[in-house]
Amino acid sequence: MSDGTGILVPEVDGTRGTSVFGRAVVGDALRGADPVGATAVARETNWRRGYLTHFHRLVEAGIPDADTAVGMARDGLVSVQRRMRATTDDGEVALVDLLGSVRPALPLRSQTVEGGAEPETELTLPYDGRRLRGEELRDRLHTWTAAGVLEPGAEQAVVKVMDHPEWLSMPGRTLVTLGAASEMGPLHSILRWGGHVAALDLPRPELWREVLTLASDSAGKLTYPVADTAAGEVAGADLLHDLPQVTDWIARQPGHLVLGNYLYADGAVNLRLAAAADALTSHLQRTRGDLSMAWLATPTDIFVVPREAVEASTAAYERRTPLRRLRPVGRAVSGGRLLQRNYAPDEDPGINDSVVPQQGPNYLLAKRIHRWRAIAARAEGVRVSMNVAPPTRTRSVLKNRLLASAYAGSHRFGVTVFAPATSATLMAALLVHDLYADPAPQPSPWQEEAVRAVHGGLWRTGYDPRSALGIAVVLGLGSGRG
Repeated sequence: MSDGTGILVPEVDGTRGTSVFGRAVVGDALRGADPVGATAVARETNWRRGYLTHFHRLVEAGIPDADTAVGMARDGLVSVQRRMRATTDDGEVALVDLLGSVRPALPLRSQTVEGGAEPETELTLPYDGRRLRGEELRDRLHTWTAAGVLEPGAEQAVVKVMDHPEWLSMPGRTLVTLGAASEMGPLHSILRWGGHVAALDLPRPELWREVLTLASDSAGKLTYPVADTAAGEVAGADLLHDLPQVTDWIARQPGHLVLGNYLYADGAVNLRLAAAADALTSHLQRTRGDLSMAWLATPTDIFVVPREAVEASTAAYERRTPLRRLRPVGRAVSGGRLLQRNYAPDEDPGINDSVVPQQGPNYLLAKRIHRWRAIAARAEGVRVSMNVAPPTRTRSVLKNRLLASAYAGSHRFGVTVFAPATSATLMAALLVHDLYADPAPQPSPWQEEAVRAVHGGLWRTGYDPRSALGIAVVLGLGSGRG
């Protein structure tokens, strides 16, 4: 699971099991708002199979009251930081105590690359082999809204950025990208628009060759960390093993910081990264007043959705399509599990469950840590950008044969899967909007998450996504063979 050093899940009965940790954190988050739900978590004997029920309760318990949702978020974050461990020269400490007690022995230095290209001063979107701009881009956004691919607030936000191209270079702000080389991250866009990025990623030479080449060919400025080692200068740093050094380096960056978390790894490492990044985020929030925060929410999660999405889904379910003729057969052979409704017709609000169980509880908890921090920080007056990103054909998706096939067949259910460049640029535009547009606070945390969601149609399709997954996989495999 790990090399036994750095940021680690706690040891219980001689093992560092993520299931024990995940169950404890979810229980702690629920205890104040839903004691019965917390008891059910404690009684769960098979976390890897039963976790979805409890993540549903995390969402449901926060619907009626915004203060309850904020309280659950804070309780969950406290649990993560107190339970997660960090190794030091003097032994293990709770993660919450690491950054206040350990000073970096060898601080990271900064180096900067400035590109010589002219900055783009108009928002354009790569799509289907072209770059959309002006009215063509507005038409595409409107088409996506009409098709239920994104929520109306997302279209409105991107159009506002089009009307304010002076925002694109992020004047007065430095974007700190954790996971700079992420396919879904905003690095390419912000550098193309002439912004300043402080980039953090693993110390891998091939990764940094690509990032530094991109920066030198761009219109922006890239600052990155360098460590002095016995082998010479090394670009990058490892968040799991160099958290005090990374935190110190970020804290020394100039300007109003926008801390963007685009980290991803497989399995338990993803959960450890989420906890490490959250400790960094919490520390910077306490020590720097000029801090904004940014994440991308995954569409394969559980979200509360507005009545309008439920109504659109109900209409799609009742529409006469070839899939409608398959419903009786599908239900008969699956015991009623296939092609279920996405929502009950009168749900208000609805709950969309687009979780892919194969991604596992560690993935979902890592994403929940991001969502909790966004909720808690927004309640404390921090400017936050966290929007649901669309299903996207990234490398991490395509290496999973089941997900890749499901994405290939998902258009049969009204779901649009995006190319990485389209997703990354669209979400970068929403980031810029959230940083510069006059904030329009929503009544509750779930509405903040929903208002600008680019879910690809998962919220408005007629069918519960998981009940259609198997058919989408089969159709996708057929498409691949074709």
